[in-house]
Amino acid sequence: MSLSGASERSVPATKIEITVSCRNLLDLDTFSKSDPMVVLYTQSQASQEWREFGRTEVIDNTLNPDFVRKFVLDYFFEEKQNLRFDVYNVDSKTNISKPDFLGQAFLALGEVIGGQGSRVERTLTGVPGKKCGTILLTAEELSNCRDIATMQLCANKLDKKDFFGKSDPFLVFYRSNEDGTTVKIDVYDWDRDGSHDFIGEFTTSYRELSKAQNQFTVYEVLNPRKKCKKKKYVNSGTVTLLSFSVDSEFTFVDYIKGGTQLNFTVAIDFTASNGNPLQPTSLHYMSPYQLSAYAMALKAVGEIIQDYDSDKLFPAYGFGAKVPPEGRISHQFPLNNNDEDPNCAGIEGVLESYFQSLRTVQLYGPTYFAPVINQVARAAAKISDGSQYYVLLIITDGVISDMMQTKEAIVSASSLPMSIIIVGVGPAMFEAMEELDGDDVRVSSRGRYAERDIVQFVPFRDYVDRSGNQVLSMARLAKDVLAEIPEQLLSYMRTRDIQPRPPPPANSSPTPAPEQS
Repeated sequence: MSLSGASERSVPATKIEITVSCRNLLDLDTFSKSDPMVVLYTQSQASQEWREFGRTEVIDNTLNPDFVRKFVLDYFFEEKQNLRFDVYNVDSKTNISKPDFLGQAFLALGEVIGGQGSRVERTLTGVPGKKCGTILLTAEELSNCRDIATMQLCANKLDKKDFFGKSDPFLVFYRSNEDGTTVKIDVYDWDRDGSHDFIGEFTTSYRELSKAQNQFTVYEVLNPRKKCKKKKYVNSGTVTLLSFSVDSEFTFVDYIKGGTQLNFTVAIDFTASNGNPLQPTSLHYMSPYQLSAYAMALKAVGEIIQDYDSDKLFPAYGFGAKVPPEGRISHQFPLNNNDEDPNCAGIEGVLESYFQSLRTVQLYGPTYFAPVINQVARAAAKISDGSQYYVLLIITDGVISDMMQTKEAIVSASSLPMSIIIVGVGPAMFEAMEELDGDDVRVSSRGRYAERDIVQFVPFRDYVDRSGNQVLSMARLAKDVLAEIPEQLLSYMRTRDIQPRPPPPANSSPTPAPEQS
């Protein structure tokens, strides 16, 4: 799906409840132990200002608190949701003063969700010369029941309501009490003008419906008004439940919590059409004052995805350059110059290798996408159990030379646990990229259509903030290019009938450390 321009904030993927505990906190009280409380701050993407979100209760006289009050946050996969947890010793519940500061921790919401079992532990810092202890955070998804009930029903001898024909019946389901166990069902005869005729009603329960997995259940349809007026009234027909089944609808968080890892791969366009990297007019120009469009796109997307990859090692490639020492043209050379291990440590490692490559390779051509798409597809094809999902980010100036081969590669990759993000930089029109995106017409090759829509394309220029705020530009870009990744992952899991694994066991109340007297 292609999106252009900075849109309004999207609907949250879900709500996340954060549980907080601390261990081995500083002891600032003379005659007792500290009385800790945690304050959560969230950061505005636009202004980068920290704002208080909420506070836990104060727990008296402990260095190992397990707080009861939890924080409930809207979760946006496509955004970097920075959090700051400050821990205070509170002698009175209204007094938080600087001397009572016990330490703080910074992290992103995605790091908590992406941690093993959606649980992370961070060292508290901020008090010079002191060990501040640790903070433990656990994320739980809050949601209503996501079970989907499918039932098959038939009706017999319903009251005839139409003068010139038989009834056109339909059912309306109601939950008639707060816990939803009792279900009331009304039967109507449909009329074109909306004045539907009431035939009758019956009640059942979830437990009774579930019995239909083993036996048919027949319900009498009763019309209370007819029952009062006619002594010999029996019913207004019957409805028979033939089958009933319940399936769970899993969420993106379910899979991440169950251990699914997002494997992030980068491919950067090193063709000569980008301009000489030593010249300020080049799309690769390394200014001492600001990041290039290539570096901004890489940093914006990578800093969010890296929270969902446990080893933080990312394969990074370049294409379309002459590489040393022979000066051969390569369409998938490792940015770190290591053919045996193209992995870079974190997004900062990818950026460092990218800058180093700009100093050593010669920008050339042509622009081939297919080799690097096939490279990632080969890795994705080896793991089909849902434990890994691959995201390939291609950053390019848009002049593509192997369109047929690229379409073939995308069609083949569409059956794999894989998504492709293409960010176009520079002034090109990007018609070819729009075609690969497949919004209007699904990508096809040799008469074969892509199984899923796995490509997203956005032009970087649509996200440049007019005030020159690079942080805001990067946040807008990341939001739009990553917004569809959760649904693309879910579509793959659904088509393969892969259910999330149970999360690894994690104690909801961590074992307290022994407190020193």
